[in-house]
Amino acid sequence: QVQLAESGGGLVQAGGSLRLSCAASGRSLSTYAMGWFRQAPGKERVFVAGINRSGDRIYYADSVKGRCTISTNNAKKMVYLYMNSLKPEDTAVYYCAAHRGQAVTTRSDYWGQGTQVTVSS
Repeated sequence: QVQLAESGGGLVQAGGSLRLSCAASGRSLSTYAMGWFRQAPGKERVFVAGINRSGDRIYYADSVKGRCTISTNNAKKMVYLYMNSLKPEDTAVYYCAAHRGQAVTTRSDYWGQGTQVTVSS
């Protein structure tokens, strides 16, 4: 099992940047595919960025491509999501996910509690 805890959210102006962190406890991150999702009010949770279990493939949602970078530090059991050029439509609760399969999905095995990101115009 793995437990996930996100941090780093907050209020930021449009055009600004944030780095979200996800601290994992339990098994090594190399056991899981890791990723980030977000859920805006009244909307479904959607994929943002992910790293496959092998760690050799990174992928992003089209809506954030070029503005987000996902990275991991397996030694520290940390997953990061760096976001820049933030837009009001990026406002959402951001969730860290871990999955025993090759890639995270909305049905991933483990989830954090989420961290709120609010982008003001």
